[in-house]
Amino acid sequence: MSIKWIRNLASLAVLAIIASMTPATFAGVENGKTAPGFELKNSHGKTVSLSDYKDKYVVLEWINHQCPFVKKHYGPGNMQSLQKQYTEKGVVWLSICSSAPGKQGHLTANGWMQAAKDHKMASTAVLLDEDGKVGKMYGAKTTPHMFIIAPDGNLIYQGAIDSIKSPRSSDISSATNYVAEALDAHMAGKEVPNPITKPYGCGVKY
Repeated sequence: MSIKWIRNLASLAVLAIIASMTPATFAGVENGKTAPGFELKNSHGKTVSLSDYKDKYVVLEWINHQCPFVKKHYGPGNMQSLQKQYTEKGVVWLSICSSAPGKQGHLTANGWMQAAKDHKMASTAVLLDEDGKVGKMYGAKTTPHMFIIAPDGNLIYQGAIDSIKSPRSSDISSATNYVAEALDAHMAGKEVPNPITKPYGCGVKY
């Protein structure tokens, strides 16, 4: 058996492995699998566990109010409108800050309570992930970075908030909102059209 033949065989094996990978294989967490459990303190100092919301849809939103891409959606009230629209349908919406102390976007618990009022946030809770453990576990890369967990506990969406990767609020009306699309489809018993998209925004400040 020649060395050249062995190298060719090895190359074919690597290509076969790559070809067999789904997009979810490259993600921090895998769609169609049980979302990793976690516990975090909310802005009121109460410990919140993902398991508290068993049998519910849960949206995880990574947040940093100093990020221009977050301002894009909070400035005109787009994110708050989504939060209100779906929490009224029984969806649990958790805004998670993984900014480390001293890094952009980090706030104390009291600071987040005030920020929630100032920005008129309508999420179920703001969770503080100061050591970045949960963000890294989920592979959260940007603010915003969105994840949706179905009532059965499986992850059904992860990625961008919408389809236009810009910090301009004027682009919102022209974009496909992937979070709304995924929730509406799954709630109607349909397949999620875009279960994994590439997130855009500011890098999470771990």
